[in-house]
Amino acid sequence: MSLKDKLATSYMVLENQIAKNDPLSDIRSKAIQQFENQGFPTKKEEAWKYTSLNSVLKPDYNVFAKKEKAIEYKDVKPYFIHDIETYKIVFIDGIYSSHLSETSHEGLDVCLMSAALSKPKYKEVIDTYFNKVAKEDDSLTALNTAFTKEGAYIYIPKSKVVEKPIEIIHFATGVEDALMLQPRNLVVVEENAQVQIIERHQSLTSHPVLTNVVTEMFVGKNAVLDYYKIQNDLESASLIDNTYISQEGNSNASVHTFSFGGKLTRNNLNYYHKGEYIDSTLKGITILNDKQHVDHYTLVDHAAPNCESHQDYKGIFSEKSVGVFNGKILVDRIAQKTNAFQQNNNILLDDTATINTKPQLEIFADDVKCSHGCTIGQLDPEALFYLKSRGIPEKEAKGLLTYAFANNVLESVRIPEVQKRINKLIANKLGINLGLDF
Repeated sequence: MSLKDKLATSYMVLENQIAKNDPLSDIRSKAIQQFENQGFPTKKEEAWKYTSLNSVLKPDYNVFAKKEKAIEYKDVKPYFIHDIETYKIVFIDGIYSSHLSETSHEGLDVCLMSAALSKPKYKEVIDTYFNKVAKEDDSLTALNTAFTKEGAYIYIPKSKVVEKPIEIIHFATGVEDALMLQPRNLVVVEENAQVQIIERHQSLTSHPVLTNVVTEMFVGKNAVLDYYKIQNDLESASLIDNTYISQEGNSNASVHTFSFGGKLTRNNLNYYHKGEYIDSTLKGITILNDKQHVDHYTLVDHAAPNCESHQDYKGIFSEKSVGVFNGKILVDRIAQKTNAFQQNNNILLDDTATINTKPQLEIFADDVKCSHGCTIGQLDPEALFYLKSRGIPEKEAKGLLTYAFANNVLESVRIPEVQKRINKLIANKLGINLGLDF
């Protein structure tokens, strides 16, 4: 049985398990039909031209974990930002872990999607925001919508400045021979509110894990959202990350994506402007080796005047790794005075590594400042020679140059402890001691 057929069968099982008063009943039915009509994306689609899912769809995935496996904090402590206080929403094989989590309902809601879907007090927010910005015609998003059961629900009311970051962490333990996870997150940041969020998906097993996650984020007027995705998984794990952000006037939303590992990672990051004077930031660092594959697909839809967006993605690829960047800036005819910047710079450390990059501008307004570009190259041999002539070994010299290449992305990280963690991950990924004060 193909995975598509297995998912169709599993949906019928899920439908029987869910209560008859399921608020998502009609939405689920339409979504599963959409997925069955489209199926999994293939390389015949322009947006997936350089990324094939064939290898990650082969295992016989369990769609629902049949067993539960407890893990201790000491075993997973390295995956938390443990040197600062944070709210935590932790899932183990798709199931909420209360003893590893720290949720809250004191002046804000940091809790579970399952609670928000089942309790009347959350109905207004769910009706207003759930599935309102996610692409209904995207087959993988539709698949997640059909199977929505659990995930993070974060609601920040008007003028609330959240004093500590929120961590969303998903662990896979290998409780099944192969497991497919489909978390659904909803983040609502009301007018004048501010929040910082850190998200991580981490496999603890050599068993295949495929995660298809959807996150919808709504940023109100004058609100600030600061979001960090840390992707440094095992080569048995694959991640398809679908993120949709709707911004109101004068808001600021930034997403930093750090992709350092995993069998296959696809990041779909979509911004939609719903007002004037919006600021959107999309930045990322990718460092790959072996046969790892990372695909960044971005869209910024400038639908209002006087807005800005800044995209800056850096990639470092070695051995037989493959990187993809497919970024699009869309400027509507009424979006005058738009200032949009997009840049993708890449270094290939080996001749066997591959990068496919396609920055795009689609502009229908005439009074704008928009730029896009990409570079693909190798380390500067003269700079490398200079460092070696000063007594720095070649491996460390290459590490310093690659670190300097990616460092400007780190400058905009607003949580010092996250910046420190990313520095360590970069050093580990490059296999060197940079001699910096982390």
